[in-house]
Amino acid sequence: MTWSATARGAHQPDNTAFTQQRLPAWQPLLSASITLPLFFCVGLAFIGLGLGLYYSSNGIKELGYDYTGYPGTSNCSLCATAGRGRSPPPACSCAWYFTLPELFQGPVYLYYELSNFYQNNRRYGVSRDDAQLSGLSSALRHPVNECAPYQYSAARLPIAPCGAIANSLFNDSFSLWHQRGPGGSYVEVPLDRTGIAWWTDYHVKFRNPPLVNGSLALAFRGTAPPPNWHRPVYELSPDPNNTGFINQDFVVWMRTAALPTFRKLYARIRQGNYSAGLPRGAYRVNITYNYPVLGFGGQKSVIFSSISWMGGKNPFLGIAYLVVGSLCILTGFVMLIVYIRYQDQNEEDEDEE
Repeated sequence: MTWSATARGAHQPDNTAFTQQRLPAWQPLLSASITLPLFFCVGLAFIGLGLGLYYSSNGIKELGYDYTGYPGTSNCSLCATAGRGRSPPPACSCAWYFTLPELFQGPVYLYYELSNFYQNNRRYGVSRDDAQLSGLSSALRHPVNECAPYQYSAARLPIAPCGAIANSLFNDSFSLWHQRGPGGSYVEVPLDRTGIAWWTDYHVKFRNPPLVNGSLALAFRGTAPPPNWHRPVYELSPDPNNTGFINQDFVVWMRTAALPTFRKLYARIRQGNYSAGLPRGAYRVNITYNYPVLGFGGQKSVIFSSISWMGGKNPFLGIAYLVVGSLCILTGFVMLIVYIRYQDQNEEDEDEE
């Protein structure tokens, strides 16, 4: 036996049923009696599921208000005009008044929605430093190059958090007030701002740097906030468990959206007398207008929504199932017609013979 034959034998797979592909296998022969019922069954199943999803989505209540502030569209137009071309824009407030004729079934979720905002832009999406956001001290002082031009401040201090995503943090705020009877005073509706971020984001991906002498401010000493921010990251909230890189609003914003029109959760209404939902009556939403959108032709809205077993309002999923199910049924009928036609033709040929 030569050396080449020995080497070749050493690299051969073992002579087993698995390595030599001798295991028993099922090789179905797809006939019309198998394929046609399969198409019809899958089509009916998809149509049934699609109808359930579609009607469930339509049963979700939503109430929204566009407060972009285009001239003549809302009482927020003065705020939009005052902040145009100024960075950061001046603080401004406006209000939205609405009336509920019946109970808005809870739990009620409060969202903000932005349109014409492309968080899925490639350069925008990579403009962040995940090591910095995970609390590494070395990354805090030396942000990655992907964060440029929001990597270092004009004074050459490292920006924390760095990048375009963090710099464009949504910073409008809302408060909800309920009127006690006609002509009565307004009482504030408690908004639950906890637990609005994904569990994995809040508990795994985002961490503050180690405290210095028990102070988070000292941990961020020597860094600068993003240019569009009014305050440093360690002052995002007075709650020590909700400030810095673990601020819930910040964590929610950093999970970028796939489409140019998107919603992000702001709060839940599920406390006190509003655990069952919003009772009928008059309401007021106070809006602190900080976030400019007219410069890029965007829009912003505040939305109240209930949920169902499938989540929020999303008719697309139900429509997609209905379309796929209908196509399966249609394909099944076409194949059935072709099968019957050629079967009759084969029978005629056999009779002639």
